[in-house]
Amino acid sequence: MNATLLLNERHILSDNAFVEMVVWRVPSPLSGSAHSFKYRLAFIVGGLCALRYDNEAGKGDHKHIGEKELPYRFTTPQDLLDDFWKDVDEWRS
Repeated sequence: MNATLLLNERHILSDNAFVEMVVWRVPSPLSGSAHSFKYRLAFIVGGLCALRYDNEAGKGDHKHIGEKELPYRFTTPQDLLDDFWKDVDEWRS
């Protein structure tokens, strides 16, 4: 698969927390998704994943909040980033 990397960023939020965001454009949708993006957005606190958005093949778009997995409705890459940062901000407050 010839994927194009669109975003690969890591943001340090504190001594024990960071965000890592990776987004690719893929030539065809992954199994379970209806769009041409593959992504992994994670908020790590104390070495543990507190929040993650991803769309692994076969599972489609979803997010993890702690141990809970919930469906996620992907619309655009910008909305994905906005939704993720909103959840990070809510988790931190």
